[in-house]
Amino acid sequence: MTVGERYERFMHLVRLGWDLHGLGACASLVLPASGEPVLEVRTADGGPVRITVIRRYCGCVFTWRPWWARLWRRDKWVVAEADNAADIIMAEVNA
Repeated sequence: MTVGERYERFMHLVRLGWDLHGLGACASLVLPASGEPVLEVRTADGGPVRITVIRRYCGCVFTWRPWWARLWRRDKWVVAEADNAADIIMAEVNA
C-alpha cells in the first residue's frame, strides 16, 4: 500500500469520526504502531465497534464487520464518499 493510499484511508476515518461526533457518538481514532488505523465507536449499549476503510471496486468503503465477514456480506459496508455514511453506520451499529 502506498503512502497516498494510507493517507486517504486516514482522512476518510477522520471525516467519519467528526460526522459521528456531530451525531452524538463517542468515536476514537486508533493509530496502532503496526497495522492500519481504525475508528472505534461506542454503541448504544456501550460496546465498541471498529470501523476500517478498505478499497472496493467502487472506491473506498467503510466496513464495521470482522475481516472474514467482508468476504461475502455485501450489505455491511458504506461508500466512504457518501454524504450520509455516518447516519447509515449509526443506524447499523445500534440496531
